Order: sequence, then structure tokens, then C-alpha cells
Amino acid sequence: MLSSLLYIAATTGVEGAAHGGASGITKITSDFGIDLPFILAQVVNFAVVAFLLWKFAFKPVMATIEERQTKIAAGLKYAEDAKAQLASAQQENAAIIKAAQAEATRYIEEARKTAKEFSERETAAATERANGIITKAQQAIDLEHKKMLDQARGEIARLVITTTQRVLAKELSDADRARFNEAAAKELANV
Repeated sequence: MLSSLLYIAATTGVEGAAHGGASGITKITSDFGIDLPFILAQVVNFAVVAFLLWKFAFKPVMATIEERQTKIAAGLKYAEDAKAQLASAQQENAAIIKAAQAEATRYIEEARKTAKEFSERETAAATERANGIITKAQQAIDLEHKKMLDQARGEIARLVITTTQRVLAKELSDADRARFNEAAAKELANV
């Protein structure tokens, strides 16, 4: 800046000298009220203040700004990493849920199959037990029927003998009774 002022002063001074006036620099400095030692002191003061500001104000502020920018960049990177991890965890979670659903479906199908087999086995066993009970009941009925028929035959034979004794009015011998019993039993068997 000083050099440009000196250049301007020098050029105007040449023109002023060419016009026959006082020296160009002196005329400019006197016209504008410029005092060269005062300007040099101001330039030195400005340079000292600029250096002090740069050293004690701008450098720490710039270091703080750089540190903050580094922290912000690290925070953004951490956020991106967290976002990527979240997406990965969501994908893993979805895969785990899908696998769990498939396994649950498989367990349900196995349970249904087992329940159906159990139901079929129990139904078959119950049917078999019921058939066994029916068979035993039928055998008991047949046995009871035979027993009842035997009792009825015996009772009928006794009644026939008693009736025959009364009709004939005589006492039958054991051989006659046996013969009548057999005849009555054959008659009842044919009926």
C-alpha cells in the first residue's frame, strides 16, 4: 500500500514538475495533509496489531475452529457408522424374525402331525377297547343266555316231570326221569 502511494506521488510529482510547480510529492502531501513519519508509524502500528491479532486471536480461533470441524467430522462419521450398524442390525433382526417364524411354523406343523397321529392312535385304541368290551359283553350275553336256557330247560324238565307225575299219579324212577329230561331237552333244543 505504501508503495502504491509512493508511486502515485511520484507520478503526480512528475506531472507537477512538468507544469512548473513545486515538487510533486511535497505538493500532494501538503494538499492532502499527509505526514510521512506519521504514516510510517501507522503502518508499523497496523503491522504490530495485525501480528498480535494473528498470533493471539486468529491462530487460537482457527485452531478451535479446526478442532470443532474435526469433532463435527468425527461425529458425522460416527453417525454414518451408527446408521450403517442400525441398518445391518435391522437386516439381521428381520432375518432372525423370518427364521423364527419358519421354525415356529415347522413346530406347529410337527405338533399338528403329532396330535393327529396321537388322535388316530387313541381313536384306534378306543375302538379296539370298545370292540373288546362289545365282544366280552356278547360272550357274557351268550354265556348268560346258555345259562338261562339251561336253567329254563332244567325248570321245564322239572315241571314236565312234576306234571307227568301228577297226571300219571305215580312216582317215577330215576331212569324214567332221565328219559323224560332228555326228551324234553331235545324238544326244547329243536324249538
